[in-house]
Amino acid sequence: MKHLFRKGKNEQRPVLLLLHGTGGTEEDLLPLAQIVDPDASVLSVRGNVLENGMPRFFRRLAEGVFDEQDLIERTEELYTFIGEAADEYGFDRHNVVAIGYSNGANIAGSLLFHYGDALKGAILHHPMVPRRGVSLPSLAGKQVFIAAGENDPMCRPEESQELEQLLQGAGASVTLHWENRGHQLTREEVDAAALWYRRQF
Repeated sequence: MKHLFRKGKNEQRPVLLLLHGTGGTEEDLLPLAQIVDPDASVLSVRGNVLENGMPRFFRRLAEGVFDEQDLIERTEELYTFIGEAADEYGFDRHNVVAIGYSNGANIAGSLLFHYGDALKGAILHHPMVPRRGVSLPSLAGKQVFIAAGENDPMCRPEESQELEQLLQGAGASVTLHWENRGHQLTREEVDAAALWYRRQF
C-alpha cells in the first residue's frame, strides 16, 4: 500500500496509523499526528480504491452504503500491511493507535470489528458503523475516542451512539465526544482527541 513512515523521537510511544478521508492522501493527517503526539512514529497510508479519481480505503455502493465484501477484503489487506510495515520499519505490531477521519475512520473501525489484535486504540473522527449483525472480537483493554457532529448529515448522532454501544459491548473503553458541527474535521475535536490520548497512553 502507498504510505509514508516517519520514525519518532520516542520509540516507546504508540505508532500512529493515519487513515485519510475520501479524496485524501497519506499527507493529509500528518498535522493531526503532530498535535496528538509529536514524539510518536507515524505510519500514514493511502487508500487503494479510487472513486472518481479520489482515493478511498474501500468501495461504497452509494453515499453511506458500503460494499461489504470489499470492506472485508480491504480490512484484511490493511491488517496484513500493518504487520508487514512493523517488520520493515522495526516497530511493535501491538503498539499501534489509529487516527482516522470519515472513510479512514470507517476502515479503522472495521479493523476493530474484525481483529482483536489490530489496534491498541483508535481516534475515530466522524465514523459510521462498519458492519451490522456480526460478532466482534474481544476488545478488552482497547481505548477508543469517537468525535461526532451533532449536525453531521453523513453520520447521524444515532449512528455514533450505536458504534459506541457495539464497541463497549465487545469490551472497549469508549469516549464519545460531541461537537455542534457537521461532518467537517474541526480543531476543537482534534484538541479534545489529543487531550484524551495523553490521558490514555
